[in-house]
Amino acid sequence: MTVDHGITHVALPVTELSASLDFYARYARMQVVHRRTDADSGTSVAWISDLTRPFVLVLIEAPELDAKTDGLGGVYCHVGMGVASREEIDDLCDRARAEQRTVIGPHDSGPPVGYWAYIVDPDGHNLEISFGQEVGLSVDAAADARA
Repeated sequence: MTVDHGITHVALPVTELSASLDFYARYARMQVVHRRTDADSGTSVAWISDLTRPFVLVLIEAPELDAKTDGLGGVYCHVGMGVASREEIDDLCDRARAEQRTVIGPHDSGPPVGYWAYIVDPDGHNLEISFGQEVGLSVDAAADARA
């Protein structure tokens, strides 16, 4: 059994849960691992995961967003996802552009940031897709140094 340690989730408000679930399934390979609707408030919530680690993105349906971004001004606020190759980033960006989605990049920023792009979800949140970021290496090095 996996124990919840460290960061377990990021929660985002969304205005149309089904559109967001479709977006994250198509571009981030995430699937619903838990879904519920609160009986009192009627608020729908979905936990989605790519099943690679004990981490979920929590999508909470809301009638409107308090701080909706346009996908350009809020580029530092994003959900990050690593992919297997630069070509995968290019393919995802091409697919998103064909669907008239806002795409920022791709950009090659070298180590430790790597090759990356943003695809804007239906509510203006940014999904960063990247290849060659050194997050895993940085976490491993910090854990080894701590041990």
